[in-house]
Amino acid sequence: MAAPRQTFSRIAPREEAGGSADLSATTRTPVPAVPPGSPESLVSPVQVAEPPGKNLWEQICEEYEAEIPTFPEGYKVKQEAAVTVTPLEELVPHGFNMEHYLPMQQFPVMPPVPCPPRKTETVEPKTCSPKDYLEMFVFPVLLPGMANLLHQAKIEKCFERKRTKFIACDFLTEWLYNQNPKRAGEPFTKFFSIPFVEEWLKAHPRPPIPLSLLLTEEAAAVSIQAFWRAYLVRCDPEIQELRQWQKKLREDKHIRQRVKIFWAKQEQKMKCKMEDEEVLGASVPPP
Repeated sequence: MAAPRQTFSRIAPREEAGGSADLSATTRTPVPAVPPGSPESLVSPVQVAEPPGKNLWEQICEEYEAEIPTFPEGYKVKQEAAVTVTPLEELVPHGFNMEHYLPMQQFPVMPPVPCPPRKTETVEPKTCSPKDYLEMFVFPVLLPGMANLLHQAKIEKCFERKRTKFIACDFLTEWLYNQNPKRAGEPFTKFFSIPFVEEWLKAHPRPPIPLSLLLTEEAAAVSIQAFWRAYLVRCDPEIQELRQWQKKLREDKHIRQRVKIFWAKQEQKMKCKMEDEEVLGASVPPP
């Protein structure tokens, strides 16, 4: 008895009962004619149209971009090193005629056109406009000084700390005074030795700079460590006992009063000596 012949439908199966059939999801496609004995005639895949929207390639691209980490704000991508390309002449073997296989068209060589000469105009500082005066006389001298000012401010760590001993106006005054063409060949003059600075500071003295700003990092570290070691030593019970004994001795012997009396006598002696010298100098006639 012959087995029943299997038949394959060329139409997509219908959806289960209870669901709405989507006619747009499945479409009939023509099947090419195949000989009956070939294996391709047994199976014919059902071609289903892609749903409207993004295709598979776009979805893959979006997933790849989502996995790439984003750079933080202000991050600069390091530029790759320039790739050196070997000239074509080094790659061609010896004896190979390039012009025979790759003929090059000869173009006429044009002579270079010279740039028009720039007009040099003499600017009078007393009659020129404010813009010309700044561009011709102020900025060429001031901008190099500002550049040196920024370098010195970086050395003094002005961009890292809130307070420093560095005064920008003093540095710029000193730099401009020493870079003056009229003082060419003269030795370097410090800020406090400049004549007009000395006169100004006599009439307007400055308050002293705090010691915390004058000390370097190494000196400040040594001072803090010495204070901490002294504190640890004073916390020792034996040292505390010694300090109490010294305090009681000073009170019993009136050491503080004796020291005051001693220095008063020394000041009196120096005062009498200075008066004697003044009297002696007044009595001696000038030569």
